[in-house]
Amino acid sequence: MAATAAHKLIFILGISSLLHAAYSAAQHRAYLRITEQEFVGLPIDILIQGIVSLFVTMYGILTLAGEFKEIRSTVDLESKTWETFRNCPSFYTFNHRGRALSPYYDPPLD
Repeated sequence: MAATAAHKLIFILGISSLLHAAYSAAQHRAYLRITEQEFVGLPIDILIQGIVSLFVTMYGILTLAGEFKEIRSTVDLESKTWETFRNCPSFYTFNHRGRALSPYYDPPLD
């Protein structure tokens, strides 16, 4: 439980730091417009903050997501037997007209 709270805090700190880096970049662009300077790139501190906060946010969200499933589908299929491999319960039909062709069929009395 404590680890989940810590991962939530890491995620929130990463997102807030990422938003701060975006706000700082917007403020830098506004400053350059006011002083009529040409934009050549963002300062290195804003770039580093953006990249580090991106990785912190990714770490936080990946630890909160839980266990991942295997990408290869053969991992799930290896545990099934051959008899259950082609079993599709969603296609079972019990009320069909073939029942009327049976010699033991008694039609319902309405």
